[in-house]
Amino acid sequence: MDLVLFYFLLLGFAVLMYVLLDGFDLGVGILYPWFDQEGERDHLMRSISHVWDGNETWLVFGGVVLFAAFPAAYAGILSTFYLPIILMLFALIFRGVAFEYRFKAHRSRPYWDFAFSAGSATAAFCQGLILGSIIQGVNAEQISEASWYWLSPFSILTGFSVMAGYALLGASYLYMKSRNRIQQHAAYLAKRLVIIVMLAMLIVSLWTVLSSDAIRARWFSGWNFLYLSPLPILAIVCAILAWRGLQNTAHEIRPFWMAAGIFTLGFAGLVVSLFPYLLPNQLTIWQAASPDTSLEFLLVGIVIFVPLILAYTLWGYRVFAGKVEDYQEGY
Repeated sequence: MDLVLFYFLLLGFAVLMYVLLDGFDLGVGILYPWFDQEGERDHLMRSISHVWDGNETWLVFGGVVLFAAFPAAYAGILSTFYLPIILMLFALIFRGVAFEYRFKAHRSRPYWDFAFSAGSATAAFCQGLILGSIIQGVNAEQISEASWYWLSPFSILTGFSVMAGYALLGASYLYMKSRNRIQQHAAYLAKRLVIIVMLAMLIVSLWTVLSSDAIRARWFSGWNFLYLSPLPILAIVCAILAWRGLQNTAHEIRPFWMAAGIFTLGFAGLVVSLFPYLLPNQLTIWQAASPDTSLEFLLVGIVIFVPLILAYTLWGYRVFAGKVEDYQEGY
């Protein structure tokens, strides 16, 4: 396989793993204000306290792959989206600090609750802003004239859409990990979020197709739509199965996997729309790639660390399988 294509697929895998894993714990933070009865917020924190920092490993790994394998794209993305990236990192830092301090605080606990919730929502929104700006295309000439190029109606829409998607993952996760009222309330929220997420995906997809000739041609030229139609059809099927699973606790694991399926299919549609560009209208994966000698050197680290990260992730989730009350949290 072409090494550049291999690293592109590896980068996509890292991004998808981050979105799915850190997505649900960011979603729990976004839903935090909707759980305010006695002990509910303690339950929410315990449900993710053992995995949240491991989930963010994939963000670091994806950044390393982008920096090492596609340095031109790394430089372009960081210089273009400097402000939303900094805001996202500060939000993740405040969120992490809230994890450590909230369990030990008494009088200041409401402030750490706010830091956890606001940090989760801000990080998710910033990720959506960056995604929307990349989809609509980065115009280098406009960026030099206006540092707020990334802030547009479309990117704001994708920002709120990502927040809704993460909230759906979070609600599905709580439905799987909880009992009684918390599980029922998570199901109530998840049902509404399924509808919101599917509507958001429809609006974003239509907006993207109508505003980009290249993406419209990719999907609708010749028989392309026939070949690509399984992606939206399967997303609808996942949404229906998630809805049904939320009505019957005998299938309490299904909604989370179906929500993950919706994200995966949406991500696949994004790759189909933008490939082979990392920065639309500017850099393809081959233009942004490092020299072959560098890519070959990186393989040593990839072969060692990817299996380790996967093993750690699988082991961690295996140890803490089951409901929240089935194990002792570590704080």
